[in-house]
Amino acid sequence: MTNRGGQFGPGLILQRGGEELLLSRVGDRFTTRLTAPTSLDELRSLITPLAVRPVAQGQLVEWQVNPERLEDALTAARQSARVQFASRVYRLVASPRTWIYLTDQITVQFAPTVMAAQRQAIVAPLGLAISQTLAGIPNTFVYRVTSQASENPLKIANRLMRLTEVLTAEPNVVMATAPQYRPTDPLFRQQWHLTSVVSALVKPNAHISAEAAWDLTRGTRSIVVAVCDDGFDLTHPDLQGLGKIVAPKDLKAQDAVPLPDGTTDNHGTACAGLAIGEENASGIVGVAPGCGLMPIRMTGFLDDTAIEDMFRWAVQQGAAVISCSWSPAAIKYPLSLRQRLALTQAATQGRDGKGCVIVFSAGNANRPVHGTVTERDWPRNAVRGRTEWLSGFAVHPDVITVSACTSLNGKSAYSNWGRDVAVAAPSNNGHPTVSLPETGSIKTGPPITTATPGRGMVTSDRTGTAGYDRDAYTNTFGGTSSACPEVAGVAALVLSANPSLTAREVKQILQQTADKITDTTPDPQLGTRYGTYDQQGHSQWFGYGRVNAYRAVREAKRRLWQGRTYTRMVEIKDEVTTPIPDNQPLGITRTQPVRTPGIVQDLIVHVTLQHDYLGDIEVSLQLPSGQALLLQGRTLGNQQQLDDHYTVQNTPILIEAIGSAATGEWGLRVSDRAPGHTGQLLSWHLTLAVQ
Repeated sequence: MTNRGGQFGPGLILQRGGEELLLSRVGDRFTTRLTAPTSLDELRSLITPLAVRPVAQGQLVEWQVNPERLEDALTAARQSARVQFASRVYRLVASPRTWIYLTDQITVQFAPTVMAAQRQAIVAPLGLAISQTLAGIPNTFVYRVTSQASENPLKIANRLMRLTEVLTAEPNVVMATAPQYRPTDPLFRQQWHLTSVVSALVKPNAHISAEAAWDLTRGTRSIVVAVCDDGFDLTHPDLQGLGKIVAPKDLKAQDAVPLPDGTTDNHGTACAGLAIGEENASGIVGVAPGCGLMPIRMTGFLDDTAIEDMFRWAVQQGAAVISCSWSPAAIKYPLSLRQRLALTQAATQGRDGKGCVIVFSAGNANRPVHGTVTERDWPRNAVRGRTEWLSGFAVHPDVITVSACTSLNGKSAYSNWGRDVAVAAPSNNGHPTVSLPETGSIKTGPPITTATPGRGMVTSDRTGTAGYDRDAYTNTFGGTSSACPEVAGVAALVLSANPSLTAREVKQILQQTADKITDTTPDPQLGTRYGTYDQQGHSQWFGYGRVNAYRAVREAKRRLWQGRTYTRMVEIKDEVTTPIPDNQPLGITRTQPVRTPGIVQDLIVHVTLQHDYLGDIEVSLQLPSGQALLLQGRTLGNQQQLDDHYTVQNTPILIEAIGSAATGEWGLRVSDRAPGHTGQLLSWHLTLAVQ
C-alpha cells in the first residue's frame, strides 16, 4: 500500500482488495444497526426522517433526512440506546451511482510473526472486539466495531494500514449497486457477450459475467494466450500495449512477422481481439485485456509437422493458453499418432509441467464432433447417406471443446455438438456451413426454413480497407470461431488469479462454474432436442453450460488457499540502502540466504524504495531455483514512494514459489528501465511459511 490513507483523508478512503478507493459523502442519508426490530418506531419518532428503508437484507436501516439536519440526526442516533451502530452513507467517486454502506465489521490480516498478545494490543485501543477467525488465510480475523470505538470503520481500517504489523485491513461494506469494473473502450457497450445490453435480440443475461470477473482480475501479462490462425494485424491498437505481444511467429513464412497476406486473412485479428483485446479507451476490449498475446500464423495445412511446430512453439515460448478457432476441411478427421502426442505434450508438459490450456472450436456444420448422421439434401449431393463425423482435435481428452450459443440464450443453429463439448460461449446465429477440400464452403443440408435470430460479435478487424468491415472493427463476426477465444480469455483470467492450477484443473473449473442455459426447441435442421442436461449435468448442445468468467475466477482464487499449512516461519531482512542505477535493465540484485530446510507454503515480500519516477521501475523476486517473479511492473507513474507488501493474494504470480524448496539464495532485483530519474532501494524483507 503506497498511499496509506492518502491525501484525501482517512475517513474518505476505502481499503479494498489491495487498493484504496476514494469516497465522497452522501449528504442526506445515514444508516443504523438496531438493537431489535421493535426499536424502529421509537427511533423514527426521534429522527422524523423523510424516508426509511432496509438495506443489506435488513441488517441496516437507511434514514433519509434534510441535508441541514444530517449531523443532528446522526448524533441523536448514536446516542440512542436503541442503536448498536450508526454511520454515514458514502459513494464511490469513480462510480457515483455506487453507494457504500458501512457495517460494524473489519477484516484484519496480520503479518505471520504477529502473535495473539500483540494483536490484542493493537486492536483494543481502537474499540475492536474479535468476532471470528477467517479460516483459510493465516493470521486473519474479523473484528466488530464496539461502542468504545471513537472512529468509524473507514478511519480505523486506514489507521491499521499504517502499521507494519498489518498486511490488510478492510471494512465490511455493503454496496447498493454492483461495483463492476467497466472499461472506457467506446465499443464495449456493444459487446453483449461481456456485459448486459438492452436490445430486442439480446437477453439481459446472455453474457459471460466478465465485468464481475474484472473486479477480481483483468489478467496479467505473465499469462500469455497463443492464438493460432491465419494472420494478425499487429498494427491494430487493440492488439498493442507495453508487453502485449510475446514471441510472434509466422510458420508459413518462417519469420517473426505473422501479418495477414491475402484479403481474406481476417480471422486471426478478430479472434485475438475477443480473447485479449487491450483495454486502452479505444475500440473494443477482450475477455482478458491484461494478458499477453502470442500470435502464431499457421501454414494453412494440417500435416504432422505443422501441428508439432505450432504447439512446440507455443510451449517453448511460455504460452499458458492455446486458442484454435479452426478445424480440418474434412467430415472425418482422426488425429495421427504424432498429432495426438503434440496436443498431449502441450497439455501436460507446458507451463513447467502444469500444462497449457488448449481450447478448440467445435465447428460450424451442426453435426456431432463425433457421431453418425443420415445425410440428405446437400447442395450438389456433396454428402449423402449414413455418414460418420469426427473432429479429432475436438475429441482429444486434453482439449476444451467449445460450442456456440446465441444472444437469445439458444443454440447457434450452425454449432457442432456432442458428448465431447466441454462448455458453450456466446456467438452469432446463422445457417450451418462446412468446408470440404473439393467443394469449398457450402451450406449443409437439409435446409433450414425458419429464422435464425441473434446478434453478431463485436471485435477487432483489420485496419485500412481490408477486413470484414470498412473500419478497424466488425459487429458481424461469429461461428464457434468466436466462442473459442472467449473461453481462452476466461481460462487466461483463471490462471491470472491462480497460476498454480493445472490445465486439467482449469477445464474442471470452467465446467463446474458454467451457467446451465437451456434450449427446449427442436433443432431447425435435424429436429433433435439436446438443449437440456443429463444426470451428470452435461448437454450435447452446451456441454456443462455457458462459461461464466466471474464464477470461474472466484473458484480459482478460492483454491489458492486449499490445504495450506506450515510449521515454522523464516524471516530475512536486508536494510542496506542501495542506489538504483538509471536506465540499466539489469538493475541491482540484493540476495539473502535461507538455511532452513522445508517446502514453502506461503510468503510475503515487503519492499520499500524511493525513486523520482516509479513508472520507470520493475521489481522482481528471485527464487533459489533462479526463477524470477515480477512483483511490480512499470505501473506506478509519477509516484515517488513505494512501501508495499506483496502476497499470494495481491500478487498471484507468487504462487509459483509455493511448493519450492526454502533453502538457498533468495534475491530482490530492482531495475530502472528508462533514463532521467534516479532512486534507491531502502530495504526488503522476506517472510516464508515453511512446512
